[in-house]
Amino acid sequence: MSHINPDETLMLLIDHQSGLFQLVKDVPIADLRRNAIALAKIATILKIPVITSASVPDGPNGPLIPEIHEAAPHAQYVGRRGEINVWDSPDFVKAVEATGRKTLILAGTLTSVCMAFPSISAVAAGYKVYAVVDASGNWSKMATDLTIARIVQAGVIPIDTLAVLSELQVTWNRPEAKEFADLYADYPMLHYRLLIESYDKAQAVQKAKH
Repeated sequence: MSHINPDETLMLLIDHQSGLFQLVKDVPIADLRRNAIALAKIATILKIPVITSASVPDGPNGPLIPEIHEAAPHAQYVGRRGEINVWDSPDFVKAVEATGRKTLILAGTLTSVCMAFPSISAVAAGYKVYAVVDASGNWSKMATDLTIARIVQAGVIPIDTLAVLSELQVTWNRPEAKEFADLYADYPMLHYRLLIESYDKAQAVQKAKH
């Protein structure tokens, strides 16, 4: 298996907007929000560049949720002129090309539009694209199922947030191991915190015995 190489990867977080979140029915909003933030945080930990964009943020779609740029202060926001498919924005494509990176991790709301359209366009432009399904959100589960079938036919690789984090982490034998553990426990896998707490308690009991 060829791991996603963080040194060759660019994170694209598209249209995670407060208005569009109100249309999401296929994933709990709290989960969607945490997963999008987790992607921004992993990009910060591993120094992966991030580009964000919003669809008509001064209209009913609403602004980007602020946590993404808080979690990834280095993220570059690229506005657009009404294009539904962010890949139709010359400024956005220019920003992507400027990074020189050919592997994209992409999430967007709504899944069947904001995630699917640029994913398909980027593959056609020669990029390797991982579409993070649970960091995107859609108006129905049926729409998401159809979208996954569509993007796979186009050559996009569907993936979930936890798989992205683990594949980028590669090993626990690294200085940021604690940051990764906290990332899992605070964002995509909340029950992981219970595992950490039980392990810490077991270690403390063992130490007390000695």
